[in-house]
Amino acid sequence: MKPEMLMLLWAVGLAFVQVLVAVQGAVMQVGLPALAGNREQFPALNGWAGRAQRAHRNMLENLVLFTALVFLVVAAGKSNQMTALGAELFLWGRVAYALLYLGGFPWVRTLAWFVSVIGMVLMAIQLF
Repeated sequence: MKPEMLMLLWAVGLAFVQVLVAVQGAVMQVGLPALAGNREQFPALNGWAGRAQRAHRNMLENLVLFTALVFLVVAAGKSNQMTALGAELFLWGRVAYALLYLGGFPWVRTLAWFVSVIGMVLMAIQLF
């Protein structure tokens, strides 16, 4: 398996863990019946539960881009040390982002997000 594909697998695992954390926070805040319902007039989640939900949503938005880059790199036969480094930067940037967002550290969280973006840029550059 190409290293970029392995990082994609780990990124999917991270997204799965993030959804579990977000659901746990929502259950603790509004209860299971509210989550199992139609969620009409669902209250906004506050504190760490809200941050967990927003971090997960951001992960999904970025995972789409990362997935496309990984498949393009592999399909084009452009996998190399730079794309592998980019994939690793994406993954570790996302791990840091999730933890920092959950902990409520706004500016440092943005730096972690930027690291993951740099990882994707390194991968994209290899495609041109």
